[in-house]
Amino acid sequence: MEDSNELLQHLQVVKRNGKKVEFNGTKIAVAIKKGFDSISNEDERKYTTKDVQVVYQKVIKTIEKDYKDKEKIKIEAIQDLIEQVLKDNGYEDVYESFSEYRNRRNQSREMFTEDKKLHKFLKTIEGLGLKSASEDDNKRENANVDGDTAMGTMLQYGATISKEFSKAYLLKKKFADAHDEGDIHIHDLDFLAMGTTTCLQIDLEKLFKNGFSTGHGHLREPNDIMSYSALAAIAIQSNQNDQHGGQAIPAFDYYMAPGVVKTYRKQLKSIINDLLDYSDFQSFLNINTINKEIDKIDTINTTVDYFEKFYKDNESLKRLFNMALEKAVKKTDRITYQAMEAFVHNLNTMHSRAGAQVPFSSINFGTDTSSEGRMVIKNYLLAVDAGLGHGETPIFPISIFKVKEGVNYNPGEPNYDLFKLSCKVSAKRLFPNFSFIDSTFNKMYYKEGDYRTEVGYMGCRTRVLGNVVDPDRSITPGRGNLSFTTINLPRLGIKHGIVGPNHHEVADWEGFYNDLDNLLDLVKDQLLDRFEIQCSKHIYNFPFLLGQGNWIDSEKLKPGDRLRKVLKHGTLSIGFIGLAECLKAMTGKHHGESDESHKIGVEIIKHIREKCDEYSQKYNLNFTCLATPAEGLSGRFVNIDKAIYGKIKGVTDREYYTNSFHIPVYYNVSIANKIKKEGPFHELTNAGHISYIEVDGDISDNIDAFEQIIRLMKENNMGYGAVNHPVDRDPVCGYVGVIKDVCPKCGRRAGEGVSVEKLRSLDCCNK
Repeated sequence: MEDSNELLQHLQVVKRNGKKVEFNGTKIAVAIKKGFDSISNEDERKYTTKDVQVVYQKVIKTIEKDYKDKEKIKIEAIQDLIEQVLKDNGYEDVYESFSEYRNRRNQSREMFTEDKKLHKFLKTIEGLGLKSASEDDNKRENANVDGDTAMGTMLQYGATISKEFSKAYLLKKKFADAHDEGDIHIHDLDFLAMGTTTCLQIDLEKLFKNGFSTGHGHLREPNDIMSYSALAAIAIQSNQNDQHGGQAIPAFDYYMAPGVVKTYRKQLKSIINDLLDYSDFQSFLNINTINKEIDKIDTINTTVDYFEKFYKDNESLKRLFNMALEKAVKKTDRITYQAMEAFVHNLNTMHSRAGAQVPFSSINFGTDTSSEGRMVIKNYLLAVDAGLGHGETPIFPISIFKVKEGVNYNPGEPNYDLFKLSCKVSAKRLFPNFSFIDSTFNKMYYKEGDYRTEVGYMGCRTRVLGNVVDPDRSITPGRGNLSFTTINLPRLGIKHGIVGPNHHEVADWEGFYNDLDNLLDLVKDQLLDRFEIQCSKHIYNFPFLLGQGNWIDSEKLKPGDRLRKVLKHGTLSIGFIGLAECLKAMTGKHHGESDESHKIGVEIIKHIREKCDEYSQKYNLNFTCLATPAEGLSGRFVNIDKAIYGKIKGVTDREYYTNSFHIPVYYNVSIANKIKKEGPFHELTNAGHISYIEVDGDISDNIDAFEQIIRLMKENNMGYGAVNHPVDRDPVCGYVGVIKDVCPKCGRRAGEGVSVEKLRSLDCCNK
């Protein structure tokens, strides 16, 4: 079947300003779809994509007939034709809506041109968008904002206006058109004018040294684990206000460990002082000398070495010191648990961005083998296992256990018991996820003894490690993603493949790769333009991110400096979505169904990665390939494509495109085969990736099987993975977690009730 765009390629569309552009049927389809969407009911759609297709095909056929021998068509004529087809085919309500919208747009254009007051108002908006230092109330499209709240609604108003402003004033037309037409998706478009970056791996060691300011007062350097955990949460909350994405901590165990040691010193001093007050040894032991020795302690492991000189051959005194050491460890352990519990509760309740959003937070941990580091890991996992106040599974921070041979992967290694515990907790609470330092693309940067070179992931999947700008600083802390834009792969498949209304007898791979390269170049240019906007900002635009030295080298910036010298260490990422649907359209089978399609899929993503590497070398910037976190984008793309091409089996017949390189969730595939199939894509997507394994039923009773899944991920060279499984909720007491025969919180069995008195007592216990 011939493509209508090809039949009408001789035709030029004359716009209102007299400019001529090539005929593009996609734009007509999008306009028709918007007309239908404007009167569709959200709960029960009045019209389907079939209706859109009916109108679209009739419009195209009329143009083909009436303009076969003509060179030009006015845009008003196309709109008139759309209205006529809607009216002739019984879509009266859509016709009226389309016509009214068209009239409003015409009136709006006249006002924008003629009304000086409105023009002045728009210039004011322009100034605010480009120059204001206080714009922080915009909605991030993939953020956990409650749109029903007053502040959430206000953020959405701001986001909508900001997006339109960005498209009108900041984006080149070719970028805005490609976004609106669904060829690409520019993420976080509402933050374009603000010049914000996406995410950051926060270096807490650097931030805590000498304390820091949130802009509302200076916080002293923390001196115990409770303060360490509290300030870590505050740092995440504060940094969230300077970025449009998430906040991560790359080495949580290493950063918290000094707080455990400081707490241990305090407890040890107090306990020894108390014991000496009630013993016969106080007369010949100098407490000040002992306290000075305690102040020298830098790790719990070697504490005993500091006190041998005090008790020497005195067994009674030796027992006293050992008793003090044992008590200090127990008390410190208990306080550390309380600190971790508070940290989890804080990050699930504290607000940012005008109070409408819980910060999107992630932490990485698992490789600190010191006693204090292990104490942090253990107690954090136990706090997650315990859940929130009503037993709810905590969503934040998204926790990531770093797996490393020689540290925690095999029996007998220092932290293997904590790896086992992380599997147990994840089998119940969905988290932690797991990252793999030994994967070839992560291990190449790893330097033993330097945790800064350990890979750190954002919970969503973003990864920042390699650094073409300065290879010696290929580290995680202090770096993050600058921005990312996603390519609609399924559309390329529909245009050049063997499936769909415009199908070819044989897949047109030359056309596919030509179009893909054009989109890659387009996205590259768009990212560079956005980078220039980001670099045009100043330190005062980001008082915490840059003003407190969180971003790498930002502490060296002077007030008037351009930000390029520090932002260049971040990443500019080109993402993709729907590899499965793209392959289905091109070959008839996705990569889960066919080894040949899998091989082709790897080649497609390898091509994107090679182009990113090429851009990196040419521009000396970190262009990276991202396995895009789909979220609402998967639905946006498929809705547009369904309106243009209709419902294509295996491609546009669902409400979403499959996430990045994933094998479709509806396809029945074994765990081992899914891991084997998705593994090769992790190495290619250096901007970030994740593979999810779906497990039916409760896996908390089979931790060995859970661990085996994690091992399969590592053996197949994955970088980051997660295991999803059902989580129950008791409708009576509200407990969220794995519920077997009896609810762990209220003791209720399925179908039973719980007395009001018992529920009240449970509520009291949770206050």
